[in-house]
Amino acid sequence: MVYRQIFHQHSPDTCFINVNVGGFKRRMEHTVLKRFPDTRLGRLLCCSSKEAILELCDDFSPSDMEYYFDRNPQFFCYILNFYLSGKIHLVDGLCVVSFFQEIEYWGIKERHLDFCCTNKFQELMELADGRCFDERSGELQLHSSDSSSEELSAVKDNTDLFEGSWCADFRRNIWIRLENPGYSASAKAMAVASISVVLVSIVAMCVHSMPDFHQLDVNEKEIENPVLAFLEGVCVLFFSAEFVLRMAVAPSAIKFLCSPLNIIDLMSVLPFYVITAWDTVDEGESTELKNVGKVVQILRLMRVFRILKLARHSAGLRSLGTTLRHSSREVGMLVLFMSVGVSMFSALIYCVEKESQESDLQNIPIGWWWATISMTTVGYGDTFPTTFAGKLIGTLCIICGLLIVALPVTSIFNKFSEFYQRQRHTVSS
Repeated sequence: MVYRQIFHQHSPDTCFINVNVGGFKRRMEHTVLKRFPDTRLGRLLCCSSKEAILELCDDFSPSDMEYYFDRNPQFFCYILNFYLSGKIHLVDGLCVVSFFQEIEYWGIKERHLDFCCTNKFQELMELADGRCFDERSGELQLHSSDSSSEELSAVKDNTDLFEGSWCADFRRNIWIRLENPGYSASAKAMAVASISVVLVSIVAMCVHSMPDFHQLDVNEKEIENPVLAFLEGVCVLFFSAEFVLRMAVAPSAIKFLCSPLNIIDLMSVLPFYVITAWDTVDEGESTELKNVGKVVQILRLMRVFRILKLARHSAGLRSLGTTLRHSSREVGMLVLFMSVGVSMFSALIYCVEKESQESDLQNIPIGWWWATISMTTVGYGDTFPTTFAGKLIGTLCIICGLLIVALPVTSIFNKFSEFYQRQRHTVSS
């Protein structure tokens, strides 16, 4: 049987179909449905086989020309009103996500919303998307191994990772105490000791840069201050022991070494051993050794990584890292906007300032520097326009910089607030 022929048995004015939605029956004329041929009911009129019809409805009775839909019968009243008026309204008491799913099922587009419901629908959808983002962020934080708090949750919830390994119970107890400062008094003591050593190391590094603490040997060669060198050795010894202990009791050594926080721990102690090895072979004055010595000086600066060790005990720093990792699009937009603005205003300021003898903005590269510090409202004052036109461009540059920086930063700040609240909730629980 060709079902399309059934539709043409009647005159165009009397042709109709019977729709049964969850027990609610309604007879609908073809002329009404043909006004919206892209909707689900409108597409039924074009079906030429039972298989095609059953792709659009749940069941079909050829004798009664009745189509069955297992959907919400109360919502179908709004669908009927849509076919009669051409507009659909929000349903009071119905979740906006369910409303969107229903109109999507019936093939109705958002543009068919009446003007009185459009703004409310957009606001509710944005709110629902924000809640979905919270849930996705929570899932990412629970299953990602990049954050120490996430690793902590994984350890507490998956203690079977230690089963079958050597000294499972002993390693599990140490691991939990190292990763969860709130587990016991001993865990808190270990966390306080770790933070204290990090702070001592940072203070020693800052003091070492002060000329008053520099010392020279008999050959007028600069040497390490004995007290600062001793503090440095004690701190590195503590960091090394902590790193080795964590790796020894970790459920998986591979995952442990791939964690960003553990990579930071390794980078904070590695320069000390490289410098020590260099000092033991630094007996000649060859050019190659001098070049290596410059590399060693760079390695000394890598001790600044110890500051990042505080992220292991700070929910705020972990939230900052997670925010930057999940805000790559917003950060990219910020860089793009700044690049466009700097390029445009540097060219403009060059055009109006190049004839002025008093101005330092005599080329576009200098204009880049001026535009960057102006758009970010830093304003060092080392370069500035001197002409009236240049001052007008500078004013416009500062105003545009405020807008350009503020737009993406708002989104990044909102994400940071969400991640920070989740981090605190994870730590407290």
